[in-house]
Amino acid sequence: MTTIDDFTAQYGLVKKIDAFGYLDWLKANPDAPRKHGKVVLVTADTPLKASRGEGKTTTTIALIDALNARGIDATAVLRQPSMGITAAGSKGGASGGGKASLTHPELIDWGLTGEMAAIAAAQNLLVSFAEKAVDDGRIDTILVPRVSEVPSRSLRSIAVDYGKGDVKERVVLTPTSELMQIVCLSRSMDEISRRVAAMIAGTKDGKPVTFGEFVDLWRITGILADAVKPALTETVNGSPVYVHGGPFANVSIGIPTLVAVEMACALHDVVIVEAGYGADAGAQKWLDIASREYGAAWPSAAVVVTRASTWRDDPELAWRYPFHVQRLENFDIPTFPLVNLWDGEDDQVPSLRETAKELEFRTPIIGNLFRDGGEALAPQLDGFVEALEAAPASAQFHSRKGMDLVENVRWIANNAYGVPAERVILKDGFAESLAEARALCDGAGISLDDLAVVAVKSPATMTDNDRAPEAERTVTLKKVEVHAGAGLVHVNLTTSLTTPMPKIV
Repeated sequence: MTTIDDFTAQYGLVKKIDAFGYLDWLKANPDAPRKHGKVVLVTADTPLKASRGEGKTTTTIALIDALNARGIDATAVLRQPSMGITAAGSKGGASGGGKASLTHPELIDWGLTGEMAAIAAAQNLLVSFAEKAVDDGRIDTILVPRVSEVPSRSLRSIAVDYGKGDVKERVVLTPTSELMQIVCLSRSMDEISRRVAAMIAGTKDGKPVTFGEFVDLWRITGILADAVKPALTETVNGSPVYVHGGPFANVSIGIPTLVAVEMACALHDVVIVEAGYGADAGAQKWLDIASREYGAAWPSAAVVVTRASTWRDDPELAWRYPFHVQRLENFDIPTFPLVNLWDGEDDQVPSLRETAKELEFRTPIIGNLFRDGGEALAPQLDGFVEALEAAPASAQFHSRKGMDLVENVRWIANNAYGVPAERVILKDGFAESLAEARALCDGAGISLDDLAVVAVKSPATMTDNDRAPEAERTVTLKKVEVHAGAGLVHVNLTTSLTTPMPKIV
């Protein structure tokens, strides 16, 4: 009998799964054994500093270990981190820690499951084709950036002399690239090919030119043959974990691949999905992009992770954590606060529980997960399991496809950041950037308003100034960038870089 093992092959110390092939086989064999796992979204508080994580991955790993210890078939789908930032020490890696970690964290943290390098090679090859197209007179501007896993401040904005005048180019981190987004959102290699063909390489006399007009797409899809396959690894306690897709929900979509999540739901009863940074970043993008626009599972429950210090120790920013929890509850998603304790904070548990009660949270989950792992969570999950079992598996919310772009961003600002539409400000130059994006889409035969909105923002702030009084908080729209192949449009809100520099620790 055909099983998932028939679609699995060894890849170094991990395994790779042909998720496209497996899901196609399930569609062709509707009576084959499969599960319909419920998705749990793990997100976080907005961190006090952009370079500091709250502990989502550690929590995710501890959570699946705890659920499996209770006899519940649970797995997690994690994102492949960016070697140049995360594994350099800025946020402590992306494979958990202590008793809540993976068996081979170095493989995940340093990109050795392969997809990051392959996606970088493929996108850089596309840019090389664009450069040749400039030489051949097919285009006179290049709109697709090169990518690198090792940041360089000098490469944020460059100009290349083609003998016909300088052509502007730039370099961004691999996870922020359009090709990474395409891999995250696609359900087949044919879909990847169609999306790469629709990527706008540049313009000729102001008119967009797509890669499909001058690139043999097999040259790109061939590079991605293994990159589109989720990696299978496990926690130190033996719980299965799938790793696939890119981070950075502040400047990209920051979610694991939809095909990895769909595959995991066919294999397990509970699938924990980790989305990047805080609920204003990754959770917003899972709900608004993955679920509303691309049909991914709406979460049956959510966990919002925070540190005790982030939650309580800065009164001016204390509004953010309750806002995140309540926002998800407003979508009828049972949402549980989780406080990830550090050493020396055990004596704070009674006061943390009292604060949670005052805020009318569900019963909080609290523990030192680095030290105790899933053992700290298992006794606290009764309410979580009850809510998960009671939640419907198929809840969905309407798409906002076709909504005017600015109105769409105002909706996001109101719902994800608590800033009403009248306090969304258009910075000088935004109108011109918006008009250029509309003209580019019109020339490519697509509607700008049909693209899913990616809010590009600082990971450490929800508004222009989170310390301002509630009635004075604003969100400023700065510029627009089209990712036609991915079906996305980026709108820059607050200061953020697509080539951030790592913190040396």
